[in-house]
Amino acid sequence: MAPHHLPFYLAPGSGTDTLMVVMGLFLIGTILWVGTLYWKLHSLPERMAHKSQKLQFELVAVLGLISLFTHMHIFWIAGLLLALIDIPDFGTPLRSIADSVEKIADATPGEAGERDAAAQASGEAELPPADKPGPAKEKEHSHV
Repeated sequence: MAPHHLPFYLAPGSGTDTLMVVMGLFLIGTILWVGTLYWKLHSLPERMAHKSQKLQFELVAVLGLISLFTHMHIFWIAGLLLALIDIPDFGTPLRSIADSVEKIADATPGEAGERDAAAQASGEAELPPADKPGPAKEKEHSHV
């Protein structure tokens, strides 16, 4: 015989344990919250590199994926460090120098290739300049 007033943590005779149901829902909610927190923390380097428009964004993203699948935290740390560091842009100044050298040389990019393509399309072969003689053929000597 059970007393009429049972404490809340004991299941009543009907078999429904409300404390277990509440704790189960709390556990599911906590697991989802911790999982979301983990994903946000894991994608932190990628979000940082994307927000600041870094050149190494793809490398940071790949390092994040590698660390996710291998569970090696060094890749995540490397991605975080790459997201924080500004790598200097060497391509733009070199491209500017190359464009300037082409202007100085009075050549435009692709001009020679367009001239060759036009000559091949019309069936004409490019002739050597008239002021420069071509290679001379040597006469064959017969030794009879």
